Parts: sequence; C-alpha cells; structure tokens
Amino acid sequence: MVQKYQSPVRVYKHPFELIMAAYERRFPTCPLIPMFVASDTVNEYKSEDEAIHVIERRCKLDVDAPRLLKKIAGVDYVYFVQKNSLNRRERTLHIEAYNETFSNRVIINEHCCYTVHPDNEDWTCFEQSASLDIKSFFGFESTVEKIAMKQYTSNIKKGKEIIEYYLKQLEEEGITFVPRWTPPVACKLERSSSHTRRPVSPAINIPDSATKEALNKEILNTSSSPAEPTAGTPDDKLDADYIKRYLGDLTPMQESCLIRLRKWLQETHKGKIPKDEHILRFLRARDFNIDKAREILCQSLTWRKQHQVDYILDTWNPPQVLLDYYAGGWHHHDKDGRPLYVLRLGQMDTKGLVRALGEEALLRYVLSINEEGLRRCEENTKVFGRPISSWTCLVDLEGLNMRHLWRPGVKALLRIIEVVEANYPETLGRLLILRAPRVFPVLWTLVSPFIDDNTRKKFLIYAGNDYQGPGGLLDYIDKEIIPDFLGGECMCEVPEGGLVPKSLYRTAEELENEDIKLWTETIYQSASVFKGAPHEVLIQIVDASSVITWDFDVCKGDIVFNIFHSKRAPQPPKKDSLGAHSITSPGGNNVQLIDKLWQLGRDYSMVESALICKEGESVQGSHVTRWPGFYILQWKFHNMPACAATNLPRVDDVLASLQVSSHKCKVMYYTEVIGSEDFRGSMTSLESSHSGFSQLSAATTSSSQSHSSSMISR
Repeated sequence: MVQKYQSPVRVYKHPFELIMAAYERRFPTCPLIPMFVASDTVNEYKSEDEAIHVIERRCKLDVDAPRLLKKIAGVDYVYFVQKNSLNRRERTLHIEAYNETFSNRVIINEHCCYTVHPDNEDWTCFEQSASLDIKSFFGFESTVEKIAMKQYTSNIKKGKEIIEYYLKQLEEEGITFVPRWTPPVACKLERSSSHTRRPVSPAINIPDSATKEALNKEILNTSSSPAEPTAGTPDDKLDADYIKRYLGDLTPMQESCLIRLRKWLQETHKGKIPKDEHILRFLRARDFNIDKAREILCQSLTWRKQHQVDYILDTWNPPQVLLDYYAGGWHHHDKDGRPLYVLRLGQMDTKGLVRALGEEALLRYVLSINEEGLRRCEENTKVFGRPISSWTCLVDLEGLNMRHLWRPGVKALLRIIEVVEANYPETLGRLLILRAPRVFPVLWTLVSPFIDDNTRKKFLIYAGNDYQGPGGLLDYIDKEIIPDFLGGECMCEVPEGGLVPKSLYRTAEELENEDIKLWTETIYQSASVFKGAPHEVLIQIVDASSVITWDFDVCKGDIVFNIFHSKRAPQPPKKDSLGAHSITSPGGNNVQLIDKLWQLGRDYSMVESALICKEGESVQGSHVTRWPGFYILQWKFHNMPACAATNLPRVDDVLASLQVSSHKCKVMYYTEVIGSEDFRGSMTSLESSHSGFSQLSAATTSSSQSHSSSMISR
C-alpha cells in the first residue's frame, strides 16, 4: 500500500531571501538532524545572471533501524539524491528527493517548495508532499514502513525549528536582511539598447552535456508543474497556524489526512464542502483512517442533504409541547470552554412526549439541539481563542423510575442515539450523569451497546450526592454556574418538565401521518439503478431555450449519466407482473422510459456527452435546451471495462458478477426546469446552489452562469 503525506502551508514571517540564507546552512550536514550524516555535491549549475541555481546533492542518512534489519539488508547507511532548483527572479525554490538505496525495492519521492506568500511579499510559504511505496523488503515490509513513517514524521516536526534555528544564528551574526536579486548592470544596458538596434548574436560558450541537462531540467522545474505543490491562498489551502488556532494540535500525519480528505471533497463535492472542524470529527471517529472516514462522512452529507438538516434551525419551529415539557437546554459553558447542555431526564415525561409528538418530532428536536451545539462551539472558539469542537452534557437523573423504561420510549431513545452517533461523531466532549438511581443500570444495559466505545469513555457517573465531593462537579464546572437545582447559586432556565396532559395525546394514525410528513419534506427523490435497468426521468419542454437543472448524489456504486431528446413522448411505464418497466425497491424506485425498440439516432438523440460518476460524488449541472419536445435524464449502471490485453474476463469481473449487490446502484436526485432569463446570473431557484450545508460550510459556491450548451460541476 502506498503511504502518502501532504503538509499544510507553513508560513515564515520573513522574506524569501533570508529564508534561503538560513536554508543553505543545513548543508553539508545539520546537527539538528542526527540521522543526516553528510551530503556531497554531485552536479551544480548557475546561470550567467545568477538568477538560476540548480544543485544536486547525494545525502547520507543513518536511519534509526534495528541492527538485525541493517545486517539483513547489508547496509549501514541509506543514500538519497536531492535536487534543489532556486529561481531568484521568481523567488521560488523547488526541491525533489528520491531514494538511491534499495530503489528497486522501495520507492520514496518527496516534493517541497518555498514560495512568496500570495498576500505578503515579505513572508515565505513552505509546502511538502511525499509518497512511500514498499514493493518488497526481505519479508520485513511492515517493519520498514513503520520505521520510515516514524523517521519522516520526526523530521517534519523539526523542519520549522531548523529554519528558525538558523534564522536566529544569522541574527546573532548581524544578518537580518538579504537583498533581493536584481539583474546585472550589463543586462540592463543590453536590454535598453535592444530597443534602438537589432540584436546581434554574441559568441557564447556551449555548456557540456551535464550542464545542459541540468539547465533543461531546471527550465522544466521552474515552470508551473501540476505535480509539484505550490503555495496557495488561505481560501483553498490550509495554513499550519490556522490548524493550530482553530483545529488544535495535530500530528503531521493527522494534518495530512485532513488535507487529503478535504482535497477529495473539493474535487467531488464542489460548492458543498463541510467546515474543516466537521471533517476532522469524522477522521477522529475512525482513528484517521481516510477511507473509513470518507465513507461515513459521505453518508452523513447525503443524509443531511436529503432531510435538509442544514436549515433545521432556520425553518423548523419546535411544537409548544416540546418547549413546555422537554426538560433540557443550554447553560453557559464548562471550565474547558465547551458549551454546556443540561438535561433533567428524571423530570421528563418521555412517554407523554412520545404519545403527544411521535418519535420523528423528538428526533428532529434533538437534531436541532446538535446543530445549535455546532454553532456554539464555533462561537466559543472565537471567544476563548482556542479550538473547541465538542460540548459537555450534564444529565440529572433525579426522579428516574420504571416509567422511563416504557418500551416505545426506549425505542425512540435508541433511534436518536443511532442517528446522532452516525452524523455527529466526536461532538460530545464529556457526559456528566448525576444522581443515578438504582434503576439506572437497567437503562444503561439497554442503551450502552448502541454507544461508540470512544464516546463511552467520556461518561462520568455519580450516584446520590457523590457529585458534590472530590472529583465531582466542581472539577468540570465553575461554582458560579452550577444550576440551582443541584445546590448551586445560578438560576437555570431549563424547563422543569412534568407530566404531559393526556389531552395532548394523539392517536397512532395521527402520529404516523405526522412522522411521514416530517421526513418526506424533501425535494430529493431516491432511485435504484440495476445492471440492465437504468432509472429515467421524463421532462417535457414547451419553450426552447429553457434550462434543465439537476443535482444528484451517487450514494452507492458507479453510474453513467446521460441526457436524451425525443420528438415523441415515450410510453408511460407499465407496472406489469414482471416489473419490466418499473421496479420498486426499499432503496428507491426504478423507472424505464426508453422503449427497447427505439433506436438511438432515429427515435431519440443524445444531447450531452455521457458523464461517469463515482460512488460518493455530488454532481450539479444544467442544460440549455435547443428544441421543444421530451428530454430524458438517465442514470445507468456503469460497467467496468474489461482487460484490453485479452478477451478473457478478469478475476475481479467474475467475482463482481457473482455478487448481486454489486449490480445495484443508488442515486438521490432533484431536477427543475426554469426559463433562461431567470437562470442567467441567478441560481436561486436551483436548490443545489444553496444546499451547501449552511451550518457546516464556511461558504457555499453556487454554480456558474449557464452557457449555450451545458455546464456540469462535479
């Protein structure tokens, strides 16, 4: 498995030239890096005006590895080749490094660059990326990978310290300023004279082959190459200082995971990127395993979009019954600055609330509490000047009895826990359970299996008045804000709860209808796509130049998205006994409109190039229609191409064909037709333009203006 690393942008508040002077002092050896034993110059090139300086070094490293492993490998030192390409004119330094030792077994590549800060020419930015691919190593591949990652991580941490060490050394020597490169006087005169006379080709010395090769490589390296990292603006890249200020102290590999997952989301979910702290929560929930974090994050983003959770605080008003009888509310903050939520569960009539409101209304209210918690974390981060990404919950169980173990109530509680665990990971910093009665172990036995192990570690349980003693409430909450009902002096405005009047109870039918209404209030529809059975949506266009807009998420599998046009309407789908035209499944409907007898090019035509969409991607786009008639949007199962070198099927293809689940995809989509005059310059009628996670996104970018053909952003 290839291990990758991508650093954030590290900013030095010093000019580029001074940083370069400090950087050069790292060679030929650096006492701050004990493993860096020596380095020898292999090739060197300088341009006549000294603007370009390319130097290639062979570096000798004493890797901290077990002696037995070194003996088996037959080496005491590891050699790397490092090539530095300095462009004083552009004020950039590009660094490439690769391993020379065991290059046929282990492939290590590193790219670094120093550039001028885009917003302040007196500051310098630094970025680096690296990859490690161990093909084979005498059966010690896993050990070598761990050693390499440990050594590399250690050196990353020292990188900034080393530059600052040599900056201080320069300052002690009285060097606090290094002038910028300027063209030589002769060059200036030649340029000025070139305006008055024709240039004459002067006699020049032809460099030898080695120098020419270095020059050619330098020309390539100094050009903007997409393979190399370049310093960007804070809008599209993460700054190391920003990470420390708003996200906390992360290890280099944790920073890399955050940056790589964030970059993937930018590429696949344009305009709907969650905030960095929210991405970080999902990474922490999966121990910074990018693949696992990406999977649950994409599921959560799709869930939020489908149920419009982003607008819940602005568009949903809790019923008065909840405001009167739900005994919970926000109450200042704990000693760590976390928002504090107080829940008087023992005083709450869970049975009455479920009978009066239903399970879905309670769930929606809890979701609104979590959304408010996210907002308060952001506010407290600004107020306290340190990253706060979770809240503390204080649960008072005084009054808890067997009435609270009513089966439908427990079922609703378990459902709420399941949804919150899946979509708000790592938001609970600490849970203080006070005055736990004898019946509490029964409730805990029912609930604990549904709670994540990391979350359970944050639970602190106190029986009776134990919370008043040492290690109790005062260790976590300031005395001034302890609620009055717990013996404190602070008046708590949390409702006292009480029994819900039976006159407010509703019938099972009323609650069921209300629950359906709550969770079907969405503009998005779900559809299943099967191998050989695409899902199709018919759109009739009366006025040419109308705009068809779409917004869909690929929830499962890979699909191909097509747009067709036909002058005649397809036959409506027949729901026959075999379900040939319409299939209903738990994951959504499947409707086929294009008749099998229709021929492409005769009965209907393709108006857009086919678009392949991978699982987890979010796609928004539009098409300006040229003709009236019938347009068909089609989501089709994507067949993986077979091996081109042989007609025989691959093993992976055979195994995939044996799995029924691999023949099913799922999409969630929304379409709308608007007039071109309304579309141009405004996307307010397209839901995707403002479905960009109002609570989770720092900013939402709407789709660009329409063109004469189509626009697809993915």
